Amino acid sequence: MARARLVEALVRTGEEDRVAFRDLYSLTSAKLFGICYRICGERQAAEDVLHDVYLTIWKRAGAYEPSRASPITWLATIARNRAIDWQRAQTVRRSTPIEDAPPIRDTAPIASETMLDDEANHLLRECLETLEQRQRGAIHTAFFDGVTYAELAERQGIPLGTMKSWVRRGLARLRECLER
Repeated sequence: MARARLVEALVRTGEEDRVAFRDLYSLTSAKLFGICYRICGERQAAEDVLHDVYLTIWKRAGAYEPSRASPITWLATIARNRAIDWQRAQTVRRSTPIEDAPPIRDTAPIASETMLDDEANHLLRECLETLEQRQRGAIHTAFFDGVTYAELAERQGIPLGTMKSWVRRGLARLRECLER
């Protein structure tokens, strides 16, 4: 019976019946105020939002369809959405002035370090080219690809001791070349 009375008041409000709107207000204001207050957290804000809720209801009541939703669900949704809109509007984005922001560390190397690294890399490549192909390949694969001496020896089909000798002799020649 209460639902039927509420549906009738809402439908008649959609027809711009002021008496029905007053009846609708008396039937629902406590519940809708509770929704607004719970979301807003302040009495004055909840009252302001509730005012907006009833303005919206007055404007949109003609679009209410009893077959799609219960009247209190329809009204509570409007109240909830208005209160959430109010709450979002209150959120102020806090920002720090650029002067107060912590400095950002520049991790890029300075030009002189880059030039020295480039020079060292160039020298290393030149020295690697002076090694025998098998020594160069073994050193490159071991150090740049992370392959163990045992895996290298197995790939090449040679004894482990031979692989270690190739790498040891290659590294010694590389060291000599780099020290010149």
